[in-house]
Amino acid sequence: MTGTLDLPPFYSAIALREHGDAFMHAQAIAIDEGAGTLVWVRRFDTVEFALVLEPDEPLASARRALYAGMNAAGDALAAHCPPEKPLTFAWPDTILLDGGILGGARLAWPKGAAQMVTPDWLVLGLVLRMTVPHVRAAGDDEFALGDFSEIDSFAEQGASLAARRDEVQAFLQHRLQVDRRSRRGVVDHRAIDAALLKP
Repeated sequence: MTGTLDLPPFYSAIALREHGDAFMHAQAIAIDEGAGTLVWVRRFDTVEFALVLEPDEPLASARRALYAGMNAAGDALAAHCPPEKPLTFAWPDTILLDGGILGGARLAWPKGAAQMVTPDWLVLGLVLRMTVPHVRAAGDDEFALGDFSEIDSFAEQGASLAARRDEVQAFLQHRLQVDRRSRRGVVDHRAIDAALLKP
């Protein structure tokens, strides 16, 4: 179902209902659907998607795809974040906006895959929180933010929410560029941009 996503060439999309788990679903279909398959969840409060990859190197080094994915996510998010709010990473997989947890990335591979053998697939997952739940205490007439002191969101930080799907598309566009540059030996997947790393 590509429907509402404008994807780069060679990518295809599968949309899940609100209760779906993109990361787990992508792992279940990775061997059949292959590289470039994007699984995403239709939710208003979260951007959640997973991308199937087919590495051409042993698992031990192919796992660096997580860092390339984090870098791509940072580039995609930067356009939607207020310039005065720093976008940083907490090692190894957490995305922070102005010090608050905005989301994170995950990487999966086939069960039992050997470190020095090229795996059939990898799944790179990303989750970004778009809103923080509001709660109403007993006796209060107004809703207020719950006690989520370490959790942030685009909404609370004033980032643009005009089109959440733009995050997915921007990520894929950048990921495609990373793949092409990597084949030319330009990208070093061993590190995330130093400017985005949290001290």
